[in-house]
Parts: sequence; C-alpha cells; structure tokens
Amino acid sequence: MMRQYLGLKANHPDQLLFYRMGDFYELFFGDAQKAARLLDITLTQRGQSNGKPIPMAGIPYHAAEGYLARLVKLGESVVICEQIGDPALAKGPVERKVVRIVTPGTVSDEALLEERRDTLLCALYEDGPRIGAASLDVAAGRFVVTQVDGHEQLQALLERWQPAELLISEDHGLPGPLSQRPGCRQRPPWDFDAEGARRQLCQQFQVQDLSGFGQPTPASVAAAGALLQYARETQRSDLPHVTGLTLEAFDDGVAMDAATRRNLELTETLTGQEEPSLAWVLDSTETAMGSRLLKRWVHRPLRDRSVLGERQDRIAALRDGWRFESARQVLDRIGDMERILGRVALRSARPRDLTRLHISLCALPELHAALPDDAVFQGLHDRLSDFPDKVALLARAVIENPPMLIRDGGVIAPGYSEELDELRSISENAGAVLVDIETRERERTGFSTLRVKYNRVHGYYIELSRREADQAPVDYQRRQTLKNAERFITPELKEFEDKALSASSKALNLEKRLYEALIEELAADLGPLQASAAAVAELDVLACLAERAETLNWVRPNLVDEPGIEIVDGRHPVVEQVMDDAFVPNSLQLDDQRRMVIITGPNMGGKSTYMRQTALIALLAHIGSAVPAASARIGKIDRIFTRIGSSDDLAGGRSTFMVEMSETANILNNATPESLVLMDEIGRGTSTFDGLSLAWAAAEHLARNLRAYTLFATHYFELTQLPEHLPGVYNAHLTASEHNNRIVFLHRVQEGPASRSYGLQVAQLAGVPAGVIRQAADKLAELESGERPVPAAHSEAPAQADMFGAISEVDKALRDLDPDDLTPRQALEALYRLKQLSDH
Repeated sequence: MMRQYLGLKANHPDQLLFYRMGDFYELFFGDAQKAARLLDITLTQRGQSNGKPIPMAGIPYHAAEGYLARLVKLGESVVICEQIGDPALAKGPVERKVVRIVTPGTVSDEALLEERRDTLLCALYEDGPRIGAASLDVAAGRFVVTQVDGHEQLQALLERWQPAELLISEDHGLPGPLSQRPGCRQRPPWDFDAEGARRQLCQQFQVQDLSGFGQPTPASVAAAGALLQYARETQRSDLPHVTGLTLEAFDDGVAMDAATRRNLELTETLTGQEEPSLAWVLDSTETAMGSRLLKRWVHRPLRDRSVLGERQDRIAALRDGWRFESARQVLDRIGDMERILGRVALRSARPRDLTRLHISLCALPELHAALPDDAVFQGLHDRLSDFPDKVALLARAVIENPPMLIRDGGVIAPGYSEELDELRSISENAGAVLVDIETRERERTGFSTLRVKYNRVHGYYIELSRREADQAPVDYQRRQTLKNAERFITPELKEFEDKALSASSKALNLEKRLYEALIEELAADLGPLQASAAAVAELDVLACLAERAETLNWVRPNLVDEPGIEIVDGRHPVVEQVMDDAFVPNSLQLDDQRRMVIITGPNMGGKSTYMRQTALIALLAHIGSAVPAASARIGKIDRIFTRIGSSDDLAGGRSTFMVEMSETANILNNATPESLVLMDEIGRGTSTFDGLSLAWAAAEHLARNLRAYTLFATHYFELTQLPEHLPGVYNAHLTASEHNNRIVFLHRVQEGPASRSYGLQVAQLAGVPAGVIRQAADKLAELESGERPVPAAHSEAPAQADMFGAISEVDKALRDLDPDDLTPRQALEALYRLKQLSDH
C-alpha cells in the first residue's frame, strides 16, 4: 500500500495528497505534518520507513469539503486519490488513481466558492513589452483573453481580476513586487508554446482558427493555452462548458490603474472590507450570478456608447411603472444556474443542484412574461429560452427534496424506473412478502408449525417441526437440521432471498447509473442553457440598477460626444448612504475652456469626497447606470486617474512620498485630453518648497500640455495663482464657518480660492491638547508676521541640499555652447570645463 502511495505522491511532490483508505482520506510523511498544522487535526504514526515511524493524519471522507475549503483559502492545492477497484475482487491493495486536483483557482464545488465573487484562474505570458493574459472561471466556464503593455497596465489588470491562482512561465518571472503574489505557480515553458496553444484552443472550441473570437495576439493565445491545459489536468476533464473565448481590448473600457481602483473603493474599502463600497451600495441583485456580473461591470466601465445606450434604455423601461418589481420577484426564485451548469459539465453536480436547476428552469417562462415588450429587450427575449423537456425530465427524475449526495440514495423519484421501483419495493417490503409466502405455504401444505424466518448465517428459510418435516413437499430442499426442527428452502424463497439480500445495493448502484445518465442528458443541451443563464444574470443586474435608481433618486446621465463633464447637484453614492445627516450636493462644470479646477479649503471640508463623487458618477455613467445627481452630462472619457491618500510600500522599499511620486508619474505619463484626473495634496511628503514646486509643475503640465479634466486639491495657496498664468484653470473652495474659535464645515463648493485652511481648528476638533493649540497659534502668528526663528546653534538656517545643482550648471554651460562655432581645441577645452563642473 505504501509503494502505491509513494508512486502516486511522486507525481505531485508539492501538493497535499488525500489518499482514500476506507472511510478516511489519509496523509503521510510531510503531508501529514503540514495538514495537522494547518487543519489542527491529530498527527499519529503507522508502520516504519528507514527505521523511523511514518507520520500519518486523516480526515473522514464525508467531511472532506470543510477541510478542503480551509486548505484552499490558505492557498494550498490538494490531490484527491480515490479507490477505483472493487475491494471484494482485489488481490493486494485496491487500485487507486488521482481523480481530481483541487487548487485555489480551479474549485467548482459550492462549498469551496464565494457565492457573490468570481474565483479566477489566470495565466500570463511575457512577449517583450507586451504581456498576454488569460482568465478562466472554471465554475462557470467563462474564458477571457487580453493583452497589456507594461507594468502599470499589468498591475491594473491583476487588481481587477484578483486571481485566486496565477500561472507564469518558468522562463519569465513577474516584475517587482508582483512576484510575491499568493497563488503564483510556475509552469514549464513548453506549456506556453503559442502554436501548440492555438491547436489546443481550436480543438477545445471545435473551430478551424480563432478568427471568430477577434484574432487574439500570440502572447494571449500562449497564456490561454497554458491555462486550459492546467485546468484540464486538475479537473481530469475536457471542460465541455468552456466553449469560446471573449477578447477584451484595452481601448474598449475606461481604463483605471491599480491605485485608482483601490482609492475609489469599488468593491471593497481600503481596509479590505466589502462595506461600505460602491458595490455594497449598488448590489441589490436577486441572484449570485447577477451579483458577480455587477462587480465585473463596475470594474470594467465601457466606452462603447451603443452598448451603454442600450443598457440605459433597458433600465429606463424597467423603471417605467416599476416593472422591475415583477421581474425581481421571479428572479428571486432562480438559483445560481451559471455554476450549477458548470458542475453538470464537470459531472460533479449534486442532487440539490438539480432541484435548484429545475426550479430555475420553471421560472424562465414567467421571466419572459415579466419583461417589457419593448424592442430594446428583444435580444434578452431571444437568449432566454424555455426548456419544457428539461423541466419535465427533472420533475420525473428527481424527488422534491433530495439528500445532499447521490451515494446516500433516495434521489431518483418513484415512477422514473420500473426496475428501481421493484428493487426498492423488495428492500422496503421484505417483511410483508415473507408473511405472504408463509400464509400461502401454510395453505398449500396444511402444516400448522410452518414458519418463514431469516438469520445472517443461513439467510431465508422455512422451518418445520420434526413431525411435519417428514411430510415436506418435494420442492422443499433441506438446508439445516436441528434437534426439534428442520429448515428448508424453496425455489420461490431462494429467488426472493437473492433479490432481497442484494436489492439495497443493486438499487443504489442502479440509482447511481440513472443519475449519471440524467447528468449526461442535461449536459447535451449545455450551450442554450448557459446562454439563458447569462441572460438571467444580465437581466438581474439591469433590474437591480433600475431598483437602485428609483430607491436612491438617481437620474439617467446624458452621454455626449462633446468634451466636458457637467454635474448638477452631484452626490457621493456611498457617503450619502452612511451619513446620518443630509448630504450636501455640489455641482461641477468642466469643458474645453475649463479643464482644471484648483480646489482649496479646510481638512475635513469635503475636498476628497467632492473629487471621488465626480469619478464615481463618471464611472456609473460608463456602466450604463443612473447617477446620484439632479442632472449629468458626460463627454467621452478614456481613463480615470486618482492620486488620493497616502500610504507606503515598505515591502517594496518605497516610502509614502515615493509611492505618491510613482502614482503622479503614471498620471503625467499616460493622461490624455479625455482623461479624468483627481490629484489630492501633491507634494506634501517632502519639504514645503520642494512640495510646492512639484505641485505647481504637475498642475501646469496637466493644464498646459495634457489638458486632461483635472480636479486638483491642495493646501498650497500659492497654486491659486495658476488661473492668472494658464487658460482653462479655475479656483474653487469648500466653505467653512468659524464661531467662537470653532469650525463648522458647510461642505459647499463655491468659486474662488479659500481664504484660510483652518488647520488649528481641525486639530482642536481631533482632540489635540489645548496647550498645544495655543502654542501653535502663537507660532502661526509669528510665522505670518514674517519673523523666522533662527535655531540656537546656528546664526542662520542651513540651506536645503540641492542634489541637482551641479547638473544645472552643466546644463547652463551646454546651453551656451554652439558646437558649429568651436575649433577642435576649443571643443576639447569645453569638455574639460564640463568635466570640472560635474565633479563639483
């Protein structure tokens, strides 16, 4: 047995091996020690290896799901090894083989998945500056490929996908801190061969070439091929529910980098909580698959105005007369068809999956009736098929409330199989049959002492007294002689015994075969069923957004081609829901002549809220949703950037200021005239003059060169002079009022710069001791009067070191040189002068 185990383990050295022995999965050696530590189970010993006891740990096979869920959440992969031979026929150890490998990115069991969040397996392949990427939701069969350029786009993609498992080639590691991502697995380079991957994908989708999927690039094909091969290996299946590719182009969506996604708290807060986030406010979906689709929409706002217009029209039709309510009542009865069908395809669907599928399919005709008859819904009507044959089949085949597992039996409904009904009748009514046989035999023979009995040694038999046994009929065959009685068997009783003793096991085996045939019949129509599931999820999202718009008093934005963002009385969708007081709405006007707003005002005055609500309103408009405002007019937006908040990256060796400058550099290098840029407190991580200079230069570059739509919040009042130097720049401020030396925030945005920052008043509100506040007030008065204190140990304050002074002198000397006017000797002398300047 240990030789068999070690042979299997040799093929999976880095994964935990669950080795089936009777009613337990056993682990040995290092696996046992690791599992005992991770799962807090007992570590025992069994036998010896090289003179040392073999560590061993085990879990009951019927409780494996709970343990698997814990291991998967810890990022572990588990190899499931089952007995496939018949123990009664085996000579030596029962034959075993690996039937499945459970990894964090390939789980499909309901107990191992988060209901309202995608679990993705992803792969990356680097081809020069371009990186091909692929993601697969094994539970649902959704396969996506794309290509990104450079480190920043890759970070943004991984922040959006949040892969549970990430495959990379052994020849190409991930850049920088991305290499430390949990769930990262290296695969051999030949798995990423583009030509082999193309053949494999064509075979999977039964096509001649991949042109029908939008001609994915060789790098993305290589990533997709490696991913598909890994998924097949772990599932021990051809993945019949994976029937095509979706190609995502970078320019199709409103791009957001990783920092922007985190700062806007789209699906989770900066602390990693699900609430309060934008998705928390939006998500009133009735189905789990609708909830997952909504989050995908939020993370990938679109630029295609025709798609957005169709979504807006559908939401408006559902809002008309509150039609969404009737649709949502039907949606409430529909289960997670997407994942149920995935398990049907993988032949791992459980009995209760089929009852939920039956209920869901029964609801589809009602969903058709609940949809408006508007032409805009024709596409959804066409994709929402009815399946009367499948409804009838499931109604006949499966009982209304089946047990959890088919191994327990009692799943197939009475009347579905005559043979199964007969076996069950024998098993369940054996006592009544025996009474009937006994009564008939007494009447036939006239023996008063005749009894039909059973024991585990001799089975069923007819017992007669010694006196009557001598007159037994010729068809009575003697089975056992006792002191005062004789025991017989008849052909009828023998036939019943054969049936009765094996009826239970035969019934269970037959039921398993019938169940497998039922799964096969359902899998035959997988394509139309999956299309209907996708339509249900989309309708659920549209009905959810219609309900949110009505409940929260949101309006349909006007998407226009002209440049500009005009929001009247906009509100922050999340802050508004968590506030106890009424939210103060604010407006914004950006257009071709008004490209940048310099925002000043006190801390806690609402600058960040005002900026974030602008970005969230723009994002909501680009998923087709209504927005929290009195009205909104949104021009074309290609990217949303945010530089908000401060954090460091100690593990990556980057200070808070370095992180700030990296994010700023990304914005200044990639923003366009159609980008929305939010910049908050640039330059505060360094000295006053350095910070002010950087903030001024960044703002000027955005306004003069990039001309992006920009909200630039700052405490540097010097920046309020920018409108005097640059066209298209305006000042605005958040209002506050002071009473009895205390500040009251009014949260109202008004034109013009702020008069003061109220820093001491905010510090007082935060609980800074009164003595410190008084001392700060005195120092503020002293600084504002122009009197600069001199440190005691020095007659004058030391000047700040300038790292770039020598280089500036070199630049100046270079600018004064005209190479065309220099003789060779003068050129050599100039070179010596430049060298001398650089050395100083």
